[in-house]
Amino acid sequence: MSTPAASLIISAYNNADWLQRCLWGYAHQDRTDFEVIVTDDGSGPALAALLERMAASLPFPVRHVWHEDAGFRKCTILNRGIEQARSDYLIFSDGDCVPRADFVSQHLRLREPGRYLGGGYCKLPMDVSLKIDEDVIARGLHTDLDWLKAQGLPRKKRSLKLWARPGWRERLLNATTPTPPRWAGNNASGWKADLVRVNGFDERMSYGGEDLELGERLANAGVTGKQIRFSAVCIHLDHARGYVKPEMKAANQAIRDAVKAGRLTWTEYGLVHGPRA
Repeated sequence: MSTPAASLIISAYNNADWLQRCLWGYAHQDRTDFEVIVTDDGSGPALAALLERMAASLPFPVRHVWHEDAGFRKCTILNRGIEQARSDYLIFSDGDCVPRADFVSQHLRLREPGRYLGGGYCKLPMDVSLKIDEDVIARGLHTDLDWLKAQGLPRKKRSLKLWARPGWRERLLNATTPTPPRWAGNNASGWKADLVRVNGFDERMSYGGEDLELGERLANAGVTGKQIRFSAVCIHLDHARGYVKPEMKAANQAIRDAVKAGRLTWTEYGLVHGPRA
């Protein structure tokens, strides 16, 4: 079995309908020499059944990495995905995000040694999200700004990501945006060796900035972010967030403050539990 050009690590929890659309998006990429690892934070049987049904029809291998539902443990299951990845380059997104057809190609084209990439997304309202089906994805309409506006997408500044098709527009906007590059879990990529060097995700962290904290440790380790928010684009399907609690964000912020104050590069609660050997 040949080594894949990239390992796509997709986080998921219970929403099989949205994950199906996510996987259709990867099935219609302009290249398929990658693997997909669905890191599942304790979903019920419907999601596993979906993956079993779809596996034979997908043009890439897909694996399901699951652990029991014991609350929000996304960072823990993402670390298990990193461990199982066969490629030396890892691309991260979420099971409620559908990539543009050049998503994987853009991440691989723009990668650099000593850098991680931060991509962009356009969040859809629920009424538009429900109109995204396999035919829409196969035709590339899910990231076509004119089509989305015709379906009711509000006119917002963030839709510039869909306007910036590959070429001068994406280069100009990446260079001039005031938003700094960051590691966002729905669209980021980096070298597996760099993620291992900082010990992966901090498994103490629940919802709220858990992805940003990884990027902050990477930057402390000399792995700087590269802005590609107008080059590698996905749409974010709408859903409820009943798991969000203020105390989660407060606890996470305390960890991030310690990383910043101490210029920390290593977490003792990551891929390997304990201090650096």
